[in-house]
Amino acid sequence: MSGAARRKVCKVVAIVLGVVAVVAAVAVLVYRDGNLHAEERTIAHALDAGFVEKQATVNGATVNYAEGSDNGPALLLVHGQGMEWEDYASVLPELTERYHVFAVDCFGHGGSAHDPALYSCKANGDALISFMRDVVGGSYAVSGHSSGGIIAAYVAANDPGNVTALVLEDPPLFRVTPEEAQEGAGTFAWHDGYTVAHSFLQQSDVSDYPAWYAANSYLFGMFGGLRPMLADQTAAWCAEHPGEHVVNAWVPRSWTRGMYFMHDYDPRFGEAIFDGSWRDGIDQAAMLQQVECPVVYLKATTRYGDDGVLYAATTDDDDARVRECLAESECVDLDSGHDIHVERPDEFSEAVGRVV
Repeated sequence: MSGAARRKVCKVVAIVLGVVAVVAAVAVLVYRDGNLHAEERTIAHALDAGFVEKQATVNGATVNYAEGSDNGPALLLVHGQGMEWEDYASVLPELTERYHVFAVDCFGHGGSAHDPALYSCKANGDALISFMRDVVGGSYAVSGHSSGGIIAAYVAANDPGNVTALVLEDPPLFRVTPEEAQEGAGTFAWHDGYTVAHSFLQQSDVSDYPAWYAANSYLFGMFGGLRPMLADQTAAWCAEHPGEHVVNAWVPRSWTRGMYFMHDYDPRFGEAIFDGSWRDGIDQAAMLQQVECPVVYLKATTRYGDDGVLYAATTDDDDARVRECLAESECVDLDSGHDIHVERPDEFSEAVGRVV
């Protein structure tokens, strides 16, 4: 090959490498930007759709919520443990076109009252029944995700005169008591949530729960040798952004969405599930059997980790018990992770539409 030809080849290679480097740099920037800002953009989109954050006082306790435009039947949305009303942001713009949506913060979360005396399914459920009677004053449908699904079932069972429909989004029914959650290798929620909250409350060296979570959770343990670095990054973020949403530029957003809301989460709520008091006064089977309204029950795929930990909300046996207890229901199996309304928003919205 002549010298001119070699120079031409080298020039082409240099150009290709330069293009690859630019594409890689852009991909890194997009990945980083998504991890840092995608959640706030999704929430902003919901607010642009007309949602307004408000507060009400129910039996002396503050209930924080977001209300959409009055475009149809009233629909109450109850988030899962560790989240806030904004967790529904990705589906709120579509839902508000057909319903009068009320998305609430459970006690111990977001802007609602942080009082351990209220950290039970019954206390949350009774407060939401009173809240809807005060604010709506008539019939409404209720949908709940995860532990919020159990609360939603309580609401439907105990306010039959007003609740017209119930959507259960992958609730951990029959897998929520300490005994149930520890059976076998235990559940992901037990190892990643309740035990972490419990251990945080037993120490006084770390004051930021998200920093403790990053250093001690089951999820961050899956990063192996990278965990100390990611935990240090999370602790640094908490120190530099006190009271703000928690993000990590290098951890996939889909892995750490729950951390985004941890600055407004009271770990004593997790402690109530850890010690069993959250379920005081509730018979899960009897509660489901009391539900009279039409029900859509969404079940995400049952999955286990290599260590035998249950990654899903329930086992297949638990799922069968739920179906047996629900007299009038449509049961839908979805190939999805636990956050169905985030991972499969169209299917979630369609499920709501079939009963509301």
